[in-house]
Amino acid sequence: MTEISILTPDPADPSYRGQWPGVLERLQSALSAAGVTAVPTPWVDHVEDASGLANYSLILPVLVWGYHRDHERFLRATRTWTDAGLPLANPASVLGWNSDKAYLGRLAERGVAIPPTIWSERVTADQVEAAFDALGAETLVVKPTVSGGAWKTLRLDRGEPLTDPPLGAAMIQPYLSSMETEGETSLLFFGGRFSHAVNKRPVPGDFRIQVQFGGTYASVTPPDDALAFAHTVLAAVEEPLLYARIDLARDAAGNWVLMEAELIEPDFYLKNDPRAGAGFGEAVRERLGL
Repeated sequence: MTEISILTPDPADPSYRGQWPGVLERLQSALSAAGVTAVPTPWVDHVEDASGLANYSLILPVLVWGYHRDHERFLRATRTWTDAGLPLANPASVLGWNSDKAYLGRLAERGVAIPPTIWSERVTADQVEAAFDALGAETLVVKPTVSGGAWKTLRLDRGEPLTDPPLGAAMIQPYLSSMETEGETSLLFFGGRFSHAVNKRPVPGDFRIQVQFGGTYASVTPPDDALAFAHTVLAAVEEPLLYARIDLARDAAGNWVLMEAELIEPDFYLKNDPRAGAGFGEAVRERLGL
């Protein structure tokens, strides 16, 4: 079998210990069915020296969960991997810019619809108070631009005090009530081809859709306009992508907006994939020239 590598979380980070090994197993199973062996290795072992990855024909950073809590080191690693010319997919350049949600502003400049957003270098109570009127919203979401899994993400009603805000660059958006009624829809693409879609909803009273907060996931057939919108997002990226997860929600007017373009380490939700990751395996084989 052809041997490739999958980059995994920092062993010292306990946050995802109960979750990522199962995801890794599903990824390895899909790749094994495609005739590819995937060897896991922590990304933190290759920050300054890429020689430990040099012999792999392909490196997948699809499990670098937790990088947002060590962002500077992660950016150093992407520069090391770039300088070494490693065969990463997605490319190290994409890993760098996609790790900061400021990229949403750049995609918006290319015609991709996103929720109205106020960008802040450091969120203050006065700024949040002004944002309610500026965005015409009664409820806001405040989150760091470098984050993952709803880390340090706040939902605030008008008049509610700002406590424990993000300490660095952040974004302020109107809360989309559709998250509770329609949820967020994630569309998975492998090798530029649509694979499957999952609808994610929070438990009653919460706004976080992640499974660690009780979010529920269901396989869905995305409407045609959602699929077309996702293709618009991919076209705006303008870089070769082996995989992508495009997370969409409807705004107050019922239009699709981009919540995230997950191009680093998205869960592919292979448990919800009717083909159990076969499309991913096919994309990897194509990338390897097999």
